[in-house]
Amino acid sequence: MSFTLQQVLVPVDDGYGTVDVQIADSHISAIAPNLDVVGTAVDGTNKLLLPGFFNAHTHSSEMWQRGIIPPVPLELWLAELYEFAPLEPEQVYISALGTAVETLLSGGTSVVDHLVLIPGKELETIEAAVRGYKEIGIRAFIAPLIQDESLNAGIPSAGTEREHKAYLRSTAASLQLMQEAIDKFHNPEEGIYFLVAPTGIQLCSDALFEGCIELSDRYNICRHSHLLETKAQQLLAQEKYGCSAVEHLKRINYLSSKTSLAHCVWLNDDDIAILAETQSTVVHNPLSNLRLGSGIAPILKYRQAGVNVSFGCDGASSNDSQDLLEAIKIGSILHNVTDLDYHQWISPRESVEMAALGGAKGLNLGDELGSLTVGKKADLVLYDLTNLSLLPRTDPIGLLIWGRPTQAVDSAWVNGKQIVANGNVTTINVDDLKKELFERSQWVTKRQSKSISEIESHYRSVMGLPERAAKGYS
Repeated sequence: MSFTLQQVLVPVDDGYGTVDVQIADSHISAIAPNLDVVGTAVDGTNKLLLPGFFNAHTHSSEMWQRGIIPPVPLELWLAELYEFAPLEPEQVYISALGTAVETLLSGGTSVVDHLVLIPGKELETIEAAVRGYKEIGIRAFIAPLIQDESLNAGIPSAGTEREHKAYLRSTAASLQLMQEAIDKFHNPEEGIYFLVAPTGIQLCSDALFEGCIELSDRYNICRHSHLLETKAQQLLAQEKYGCSAVEHLKRINYLSSKTSLAHCVWLNDDDIAILAETQSTVVHNPLSNLRLGSGIAPILKYRQAGVNVSFGCDGASSNDSQDLLEAIKIGSILHNVTDLDYHQWISPRESVEMAALGGAKGLNLGDELGSLTVGKKADLVLYDLTNLSLLPRTDPIGLLIWGRPTQAVDSAWVNGKQIVANGNVTTINVDDLKKELFERSQWVTKRQSKSISEIESHYRSVMGLPERAAKGYS
């Protein structure tokens, strides 16, 4: 498929330029003013062209619980999340569709889904998500979330004796499952990539991490994980390893240029130096970190140390949204309060580069995606600069990143195929999707979580919090 975007506005070093962009065989073939039309002509007048962004960390199936989990920290939030997790692959398929649509309509053309697996239906879960993403046409990086330790193992013991139940799936079984899934689903030519993705040091043995390293090396696929999202995880790492989690992951060789790590809130300067040395990527998820009280990741320090940083929405019940532009905005200006030196603050153009090229580099695809460069794949987004939320005319990228753009995405292409036109996703009927989400759910204002009540007292003790009467969520 070939087409030519005519008279689009693109960022250049000293401002903006108006150019034509030719697309041939799913790649950008030329960028210059007044090019001959190749294939179909697309009018780009008064529109801003940018590379597609990466929603570099999310959990699609959490969509079914957004807006309902109470304001509690991650360790308690997880207990309720898993207690009420979806149990049918069809729900996973529908939430993958919803995640893809919301990502596309906020500037994202790629999504990394740290996919929660339904016990006993693991391959069916992966198949359902893959089916949804292929139907939409978004570029999808499937990272099945695996662990081999039970949920209460994720909370520090603080010297107390606690019994940890055996996890439902052994280490060997999880690794065998991943190998089967890679063989069955990893297909970059169709826009479906597979990542190995142990959930994090808090719920995974070294054997699971090491098995994932072996799979990553054998199949040349990327690695993903949560890392030090909370203070409790920082304390747990010291209990388990006698050193920081980052130092331990370096020792077992999990860190590399193929590794992306979500959150990275509780790292020290030595940890940051290790991430820079190993060329690992940090995925910044500012909204979930605020929603769960996890903290503010030291993103300015990462950037100053040369660590690659990208953005993620995180799951739709720890952020309660998949609006990527919102995550980029908050994830940029949040750090204006962490460093008085305003020369270190993140500019809108730097935010765009982090969201696009930063995301691509984190998935070892910086040579193929993430910038408006001849030869790169045509994952592109056109923004309508006549949209009310992008007016009056000032700096287009400043309006996009610092503003609150709504319905600003006019068109989007993934691998040269148009999947958003005139502000609408063209590959599915979104009204049907909304109907499915509505009819398969119900209004809920409060629910009683047995799981939270079982671990809350110990959590508060470990974290040095006083005993309090329940607020009605436990």
